[in-house]
Amino acid sequence: MFSNLKSRISRRWLPWLCMATLVVGLPVGCGALKYKERELLFRIEPGTAGWYRGLPTDVQEFDIKPASFKAGQNLHAWWWPAARRDAPSILYLHGVRWNLTGQAFRIEQLRAMGYSVLAIDYRGFGQSKGDLPSEASVYEDARVAWERFKTMQPDANKRLIYGHSLGGAVAIDLAADLAAQAKKKRNPIPVRGLVIESTFTSLGDAVAQVADSNLPVKWLPVRWLLSQKFDSIDKIVDIDMPLLVVHGLADPFMPSRFSQQLFNAASEPKRLLLIPGGTHNNSMSRGGSQYRQALEGLMKAKPPQIAGPSGNPGLAG
Repeated sequence: MFSNLKSRISRRWLPWLCMATLVVGLPVGCGALKYKERELLFRIEPGTAGWYRGLPTDVQEFDIKPASFKAGQNLHAWWWPAARRDAPSILYLHGVRWNLTGQAFRIEQLRAMGYSVLAIDYRGFGQSKGDLPSEASVYEDARVAWERFKTMQPDANKRLIYGHSLGGAVAIDLAADLAAQAKKKRNPIPVRGLVIESTFTSLGDAVAQVADSNLPVKWLPVRWLLSQKFDSIDKIVDIDMPLLVVHGLADPFMPSRFSQQLFNAASEPKRLLLIPGGTHNNSMSRGGSQYRQALEGLMKAKPPQIAGPSGNPGLAG
């Protein structure tokens, strides 16, 4: 996920961004810096990924246009139903750079494991129209996708949320929000579990990891200067649902210690799956049957029980 960002940071942008933020006080300067930060973070690749070979005929493509979006904005989505009609379903939230065409290989693997998959591009990615993404906008997009996901999979016992890389931070935010709403209304949480793969504790930690490895000046306060936070470590304690954390031990961009820290901060039931030889993008295929069994275990895990209005615990519909 961060290979291109890593090289750009080391050569030019992060030192400039940090130094400029320290000395520029004008609001227009701050606004420009925040925009550049978002460009560097999401670094959207236009068009289709070079390895994309098209969609199977049973994949449904459609646009989601909620009333909350500005005119002309939409989320482009893929819905790939499993062969089995009663199969569980996954809401797929991707990371930076590549749109859905770059995610097809991973979506295909999830579907091959027996899951229906609803995947979206955030506004600004692929065929999803909108402004340059921000932390706030991708969180909103995930909530919009969730509302559609509930109609695609009405059974809360068969819903999973999945996030890869930065999408893991988006997935954690969505899961924590669903848990907070359920707790406030004393309803059960309307999802079976959460899967996060190759993700990080916070964007500040992730950028600091890159900066510590590449910048000659170590005193720059990287974490303080970021307007985009993605503070997953502070949110994961509140998800209140079964959790699967996956990370490749050979990930050259995001060290597996981030997933270990997220796992340690989360409540039971949870599982940490570290894949020997797994890189940032191949842990699913590298994990093979072990990955599949971990997903099946997540579906069987007993969720925390929250009494609903009737006093009966369980999952919401």
